[in-house]
Amino acid sequence: MTQQQARVGVDIGGTFTDIALDLNGTLFTGKVLTNYHQPEQAILDGIHLVCERAGIAVTEITTVIHGTTLVTNSLIERRGARTAFITTDGFRDVVEMRTENRFEQYDLNLTLPTPLVKRTDRYTVKERVSATGEVITDIAPSELEALVKRILAEGYEAIAVGFIHSYANDVNEVAVQKAFADAAPELSVSISSHVSPQMREFQRFNTVIANAYVRPQVSAYLGRLVERLKSTGVTCPVFMMHSAGGLISVDTASEFPVRLLESGPAGGAIFAAKFAGSYGENQVVSFDMGGTTAKICLIEDGKPKTANTFEVARTYRFAKGSGMPLSTPVVEMVEIGAGGGSIAHVDDMKQIRVGPKSAASEPGPACYQRGGEHPTVTDANLLLGRLDPDLFAGGEIPLSVPLAGEAMTSKVASVAGLDQQQAAFGVTEVVDENMANAARVHTVENGKEIGNFTMIAFGGGAPLHACRLCEKLSMDYLVIPPGAGVGSAIGFLNAPFSYEATKGMYQRLTDFDPQRINALLSSLRAEALEFVQRGAGDIDTTTKVQAFMRYTGQGGEIGIDIDYKDYVAGDVETFRAQFEAGYHRLFGRTIDGLGIEITNWSITVASTLAPVEPITLRRSGQQIAITKTREFFDAALRKVVTAAEVERHTLQPGDAVSGPAVIVEDETSTIVTTGYTVVAQDDKSMLLVNKKIMETI
Repeated sequence: MTQQQARVGVDIGGTFTDIALDLNGTLFTGKVLTNYHQPEQAILDGIHLVCERAGIAVTEITTVIHGTTLVTNSLIERRGARTAFITTDGFRDVVEMRTENRFEQYDLNLTLPTPLVKRTDRYTVKERVSATGEVITDIAPSELEALVKRILAEGYEAIAVGFIHSYANDVNEVAVQKAFADAAPELSVSISSHVSPQMREFQRFNTVIANAYVRPQVSAYLGRLVERLKSTGVTCPVFMMHSAGGLISVDTASEFPVRLLESGPAGGAIFAAKFAGSYGENQVVSFDMGGTTAKICLIEDGKPKTANTFEVARTYRFAKGSGMPLSTPVVEMVEIGAGGGSIAHVDDMKQIRVGPKSAASEPGPACYQRGGEHPTVTDANLLLGRLDPDLFAGGEIPLSVPLAGEAMTSKVASVAGLDQQQAAFGVTEVVDENMANAARVHTVENGKEIGNFTMIAFGGGAPLHACRLCEKLSMDYLVIPPGAGVGSAIGFLNAPFSYEATKGMYQRLTDFDPQRINALLSSLRAEALEFVQRGAGDIDTTTKVQAFMRYTGQGGEIGIDIDYKDYVAGDVETFRAQFEAGYHRLFGRTIDGLGIEITNWSITVASTLAPVEPITLRRSGQQIAITKTREFFDAALRKVVTAAEVERHTLQPGDAVSGPAVIVEDETSTIVTTGYTVVAQDDKSMLLVNKKIMETI
């Protein structure tokens, strides 16, 4: 008899913890409210819930895959460990001086984000390594010994070490790490040459500080989680989703927790990418809206767009540059404070604003009946008829229309001079426009026109808002996959084991040195493969290589895919041609007369996944008979309409429902506006098609 496979994906969000159980290809899902004081308890509650629905014992689970926002939340809320930072003499204030770029050029009272480590907790030591890796000044043993004693006497919980040019030679950072290991082996020490060995000291220093800052908390949390799972009978391996869209071991996650920054949203991007690949859709925008935030990611040729930097905790109107830039591999996406729990208010100009503050799960939106007093997006959707108060979260969380109305009236309607329905509509329209603007900007920044894309929406809130976003963005096609309400958790189950190793090595193409390149790529691949095998053992893998290149004099690079092979002198023209092609794709032109240089390199080793099964989308279908209706407010028409109400599980491939309609399921509801028709697909997805397009099919 074949051994039963019971794989569980768990995503902790700001409001809900989502759980997906894949039992030999059959999916069981559930949602529970996130427990802020004991996040692991929500995981255990969720696992018991889906196991009960599947009819199995928790002891039968074979794999647990977990993603969390714990790292991001700790950085935003400044709830990390008391950390000391050690750097090269003369560079103590790099993390405070930042770069010369201003995120708001004309603000005379500009306030820069406060570093995670105060100046009094930053220490220096006399050492120096050149940009080529030559050791210019060794650390004097006596100075290092005195520094270690001084720092230990202060009682720090974590140490971060970042030296100038340590990406080129880590010898001095390793010496400091060893000195602390000998003196206080229990103390957590992170060094930049291991956490983020890339050029640009400001980003590298920020990254190692962030890693050290959250490492004790994350390590303790993961330790508690594994122990609680074992005590419950779940003794299987536990893996973590990392920000670049792959799986790593709990040990690796504990050592490099900064790689977990966007682990939950990365699972959502993997979820959407699988469907994009199945449908052969080469231009897809994924829209993930949960209880606290909304995330938008571009997926091209079946793969999410990735980057080697990420900015967390933006403090000034979400402006780029106002946050904490970290150099760590991530799935590139734009994230805004727009979720079901986002709080609405009226500003001094009598304008409705939504977010970024969220009611989260404690106390939650006013309609949750858990003590929340502020109106949220969920309250607005309830008042507009888009949610069924008796069937929310499969009936697990009954919603109160009177409490939602009271909060909306007292905090928004009465202040803005509107009636209750106008206020609720204003809240949803503001949040929809915020998300639409974010999607427009993200695609334009990548040289794309969003109207040419297909949207794939998931998360508990996205199906409620996605059709309206498509109207605003002139998008004709929208896919709501099966299990959309817990999409990120399902995405974890589709992710490969992977690890991205990075390294800064500056080289101009005029000084092309294939031997140095080959040695570096070989070293990076061995490093990445070791981390993959630590989690997955000896498995078949693929290797992806990127060189980050720019024209001489430019301040930013673009990632260029290159082959993993032994290079020779003549390959310099290959690098040049691929860079110019990539630059032209992004900016529509190349620049004559400028040199080209490479700054950073990365290699990603990933386990080989089975090819996706191709599916042809049905873009039209046969209208079904409607037996139940509900009224909701159609934003485009600015009025209440009578809509068909259909349970999703009753739809068969080829069935069509013309909007306005509400398609209901346990984890979410899909709003089909008057201008769209929904067509059921062979894989249980739903395709929403603009009616104007259907007339031409």
